[in-house]
Amino acid sequence: MRVIAIMIRILLQLKHDKRTIGLMIVAPILVLTLMSLIFNGNVYHPKIGIINAPLSFVNKLEDEDAKIIRLNENNSEESLNIFEVDAVINFESGVPHIRLEGSDPAKSKAVLLLVRSVMHPVPSSGTDITYLYGYEDMSSFDNFGPILIGFYVFFFVFLIAGVSFLSERNTGTLERTLASPIRRWEIVLGYLLGFGVFTIIQSTLIAWYSIEVLNLMMIGSFALVLIITILTAMSALSIGTFISAFAENEMQMIQFIPIVIVPQVFFSGLFDLSTMVPLLQVVGRFTPLWYSADALRNVMIRGKGWSSIAFDVLVLSMFCIFFIIANIFALKKHRKI
Repeated sequence: MRVIAIMIRILLQLKHDKRTIGLMIVAPILVLTLMSLIFNGNVYHPKIGIINAPLSFVNKLEDEDAKIIRLNENNSEESLNIFEVDAVINFESGVPHIRLEGSDPAKSKAVLLLVRSVMHPVPSSGTDITYLYGYEDMSSFDNFGPILIGFYVFFFVFLIAGVSFLSERNTGTLERTLASPIRRWEIVLGYLLGFGVFTIIQSTLIAWYSIEVLNLMMIGSFALVLIITILTAMSALSIGTFISAFAENEMQMIQFIPIVIVPQVFFSGLFDLSTMVPLLQVVGRFTPLWYSADALRNVMIRGKGWSSIAFDVLVLSMFCIFFIIANIFALKKHRKI
């Protein structure tokens, strides 16, 4: 009977905690739905630029559902740079010269397999294969590494900042701070800057360790990588403190992870967004991890400079500003300040 009494008490507690019940039901359904839409998406068909190619070769590629774009030698490199094509095949003296964009090993392999399948036999002695970015033996970790840096920085800062800020409120520290003549925006900025010092240290160590110790591919400027990771951490910090306004305890803060963090993983670049339904591709543009991953890959894999990541940096900054303002209002509404 005592066991049953304990069971009934737990059930009654859950009954009154509608948020926990909702998250237990909604979060798995949301994640499974996203996985279904992603893994049941369209099959990726390589985009190939063609220069001086025989018509029979082009027809065979089109029969394999490759997306063919006719180029000339003047615009072929630009097409690779702006990701219009995954590769350019230029026939000179009847021999194919393959120029791969190269930043995604999976796409490069798809192009090479497709070319080999339509040419029997492949004239290997004369085939010239070059890479705009990356290299032939580029690993999947080199490709996903920049995305994982952004993800882990975001995840741990979000979790620690949210739980820490919630603890400040539950222990009464926040109320004691309010005993002095202080404004809401001063509280928000003070906490963000205080936690921000540690997020900067964390971001720097993660980026340095990934590149120097794990030998993650690094072509561009380390300073730009630091700027991106710090902005990613600050975005997570501002979002984490904002979300904490809607949690009553640490367990509820952790329950927001499947809603806030997990969906962003699917849109960060670990999966090819181009094969998803158009609606999901649009949704991905509203997540900070998408811009963090895009900027990190541009710097680390493609070796690009400030001009290529300026928009990503701007959007990450806007995320920070938006949630800082939102947190100020959340303080007024939920914390009775």
